Amino acid sequence: MAEARLPQKFFVTACAFTRSTNVAARFVGAAPFLPALFVLRYANMGGLDHASFARQIRDARSFRDDRWCRHWNAIAEAHARRAADFLRELAGGDSAVPDLTDPNLAAAEHSDGLAAWIAPAAELFADHGPQADPRTIVELVEEHVPSGDRERITLAFRVIDAWVKAITYYQVSAFPGHDPQRMQAYRRSRNLFDILVAAMLPALGLTVEKVEIPVVGTDSAHGYLILPPGPGPHAVVLTTNGLEGTVQELAIPQLRYRESGMAMFLMEMPGSYAYTDSMGPQSEAIYHHVIEHLASDTRLDADRIAMVGVSFGGYWTARMAATSDRLACAIACGAPTHRSFHGGALGTPQIILHALANTVGAAHPIDLISRLRALSIRDRYSDITIPLLVINGDHDTLLDTQDSRDLAAAAGNATLLLYPDDDHCAMGHYRQWLDHSQLWLLEHLAVTDAGSTARRRGPSRR
Repeated sequence: MAEARLPQKFFVTACAFTRSTNVAARFVGAAPFLPALFVLRYANMGGLDHASFARQIRDARSFRDDRWCRHWNAIAEAHARRAADFLRELAGGDSAVPDLTDPNLAAAEHSDGLAAWIAPAAELFADHGPQADPRTIVELVEEHVPSGDRERITLAFRVIDAWVKAITYYQVSAFPGHDPQRMQAYRRSRNLFDILVAAMLPALGLTVEKVEIPVVGTDSAHGYLILPPGPGPHAVVLTTNGLEGTVQELAIPQLRYRESGMAMFLMEMPGSYAYTDSMGPQSEAIYHHVIEHLASDTRLDADRIAMVGVSFGGYWTARMAATSDRLACAIACGAPTHRSFHGGALGTPQIILHALANTVGAAHPIDLISRLRALSIRDRYSDITIPLLVINGDHDTLLDTQDSRDLAAAAGNATLLLYPDDDHCAMGHYRQWLDHSQLWLLEHLAVTDAGSTARRRGPSRR
């Protein structure tokens, strides 16, 4: 299999070296220049049909900011219009229904009305997520709703489903960030997410707060604190994602664990969309400030703080597990820690190299190599003494799986969970490792008030 991909790797590398990726994409489409998991990742997030999404990627013929965004924004707007149409039908033609295609739409203006309209389907959606086949929505309602209001609940589910697909496609448009129109798409995705969670989370018994934490000498940290019912103090899980990940991608799958009794703080990685400063070893200070902020919140239990990171976020989780005395336990999924920063760039697309350079503030390729290598934490593995769960696929095509093996072997109290025949961050077993992680966190944070939630729910239906 590796040999079969070798010619493509040389082709992608040659296009990156000669800066001819956009020219090549005009003839072969965008797919060869995107990570192998691109389809699976966003299909998971938005409940997208894999074949249809793969076809849309092939139809994207340029990575130029304007052309890339025009292609994906049109698809996102179609889903936003569909959500608005379903919403108008649900609301009986109420003129107060918001225009979800309006980039200036504000959450505060519509949250009460939206909450009343979509609340009937909020729990069902939270449990099962967006669906690739509209017929599955009908089946879910018939299976889980005894009788009576099935038509209204089906329609409300379709509103949320189309809404999440619009959020997802705007995020695809924003990939991998930094350029002006991509950042505009990011803001559209975030705005739609803000409006949805403001309307939906109260129906799930959750409270959400947008938080800004000042950090001296660098960007403020931005995140979302999601609190379960009750006065607390609650155990809290700080979750962070990778190179071009967003809070909305983190939050939606976590809703099915709403009865866990744990609070969540969701934040994007320094150097990515929500930040202006570059990422580097100094970004550790941002995470320390976030953790101290959580520890000082009387609604949260300072002795029960966990951290979960995905991809580059897994790197920061491993680093904080080694340097923070506040963390009780941690989960690092698909973390680059040393070897991934020293490997060759063969097969790395120009678009990813561009994103990496912008994220770490590299001026040229040699500078990029130097800045990435400076991130190595191999010499800190043995400083990790808290319980650490290390997750990955056993055949990571984006980073080096050996990083996960080395980290788990050298940390003092680590467990390695490698999913066979799976890729970066075990995306082929996404729901499985989320469920496993939830149970692991409940155990290590000694959460007993709702600790059986993940077991009761079982696997989600997709």
